[in-house]
Amino acid sequence: MYKIIKRILDILLSVIALIICSPLLLVAAIAVKFSSPGPVLFKQGRVGLNNKVFIIYKFRTMKKDTPEVPTNQFSDAKSYITPVGRLLRKSSVDELPQLWNVLRGDMSLVGPRPGAANGEDELRQKRLRGGVFSVRPGITGWAQVNGRDELAHDINIKTRYDKYYVDHLSFWMDIRCIVRSFHTVATMAGYNEGDRKDGSKSNNVSSEDRV
Repeated sequence: MYKIIKRILDILLSVIALIICSPLLLVAAIAVKFSSPGPVLFKQGRVGLNNKVFIIYKFRTMKKDTPEVPTNQFSDAKSYITPVGRLLRKSSVDELPQLWNVLRGDMSLVGPRPGAANGEDELRQKRLRGGVFSVRPGITGWAQVNGRDELAHDINIKTRYDKYYVDHLSFWMDIRCIVRSFHTVATMAGYNEGDRKDGSKSNNVSSEDRV
């Protein structure tokens, strides 16, 4: 029953958010367009509800010639991020175009963060076994408020958080995720660009995404 209510809330809240955030979306789009060559939006295949692939939308935060490989394969991942992109990533404004994904039904406001369709086969299999694909992926989720980028290198912990969310899916669980998301973004808790706390490189962060 809650899944139906959740979908209705997703539609209503994403419409409201798109209207309220339209000036910010416009400013961000202009900033991306004129700060570096390339498209305004980054598009990538992601795995969503029922293990099906959809196209996710984000503001482009990296240079046009950035290879689509895990960040740990770059000699200097941060050098590919544009100055505007760095600000968008820190503030998570780069994720706002996904409100359109929510409206379309590809995603939810809250849910497991969708993994890439290519290059993250192990994560996909673990999520499949854990029943994570029984819910729509989210713009934010339980894993994001419990580590954000710091979880990118450990898909076992990440999958465990995702499964916990699915097993405890409820209105109050979503409220907790949303409230904690604001705190996470405001404090930039767990934010990094492919580096772990010990200085080593993350293995599961794509070139245009974080956990």
